[in-house]
Amino acid sequence: MAEQPNPSALPPVRARAVAFLAILVGGVCGLLIGLSLVSMQCEGNCATAEGAGALTGAVLGAGGVAVVAVLVLRAMGEWQARPGSEHRR
Repeated sequence: MAEQPNPSALPPVRARAVAFLAILVGGVCGLLIGLSLVSMQCEGNCATAEGAGALTGAVLGAGGVAVVAVLVLRAMGEWQARPGSEHRR
């Protein structure tokens, strides 16, 4: 008799891939917001300030989306029905 794998709360691969893409999109959006914010306020040679603003925006944007993605993936893992458990109505 073959052993059945242990039940896992790990979310599906597709959900993890979507979460990764969402983090990338959040980082790009944060980069654009940070770059735009600095470029609107700075005059002259602003390459360093624009780079710092873009980097800061990207890190904050990706970090915020990552927190939400982790919480969503954990909730998905808890919502999955476990084998042998009965649903209450």
